[in-house]
Amino acid sequence: MLFRPPASQPPKPETGARAGAARWRPLRRVLIWVRWFALRVLLLMAVLVGFYALVNPPTTWTILSESRSHAISPREWVDIGDVAPVMRRSVVAAEDANFCLHWGFDMTEIRKVVASGSSRGASTITQQTAKNVFLWQGRSWPRKLLETIYTPMIEAFWSKQRILEVYLNLAEFGPGIFGVGAASREYFGVSPAQLTPVQAARLAAVLPAPKSRSPQRASARSRSIADGAATIARDGRASCL
Repeated sequence: MLFRPPASQPPKPETGARAGAARWRPLRRVLIWVRWFALRVLLLMAVLVGFYALVNPPTTWTILSESRSHAISPREWVDIGDVAPVMRRSVVAAEDANFCLHWGFDMTEIRKVVASGSSRGASTITQQTAKNVFLWQGRSWPRKLLETIYTPMIEAFWSKQRILEVYLNLAEFGPGIFGVGAASREYFGVSPAQLTPVQAARLAAVLPAPKSRSPQRASARSRSIADGAATIARDGRASCL
């Protein structure tokens, strides 16, 4: 009797668990790649933040964009120690009175805005610095997401004085006028160290709308900022400056 090999058996159908795993395998690969990419983006962001903790940013996307429509006033980096203390306090009083107390996000101010239903922002100086140094102007969810990631990184790597120094040197004070050095020279003919309380308050008053406000005229806002600067000096909220 001739020996016949056993007939080949048809492959058994995959069990439910195996079939489910096979279906999810492509998605798992995508998620692994996304995680790999996200981790490297975060690492690059952290490296940039660490780099600018030591090196002054030479320019920004905002300055480059403005240079297409306005001549940029000569800029020279001003160390925080060469900025009049009253100017530091005035900017903090105008833009972020709790700057010395928070870790990048002013939760107290955010809750107030949410509770009031107001459309005004609660952006801190740290958030504005993140936007000015690393990102672009305008409102979009991608930009806001990146700003939200950069902000705690900046607070972790930079001192409060460094944050304020970078902010003051990159903030726009008028068409083509960037930085407290260019602004104090352009509007008042003095160095940042020589700014008076009135001049400092007027400069700080233009920051929300530098193209439509002039620091050469007193306003209710500049007077309020002068009072606010004196207040945070008294109550200790300027202790980190």
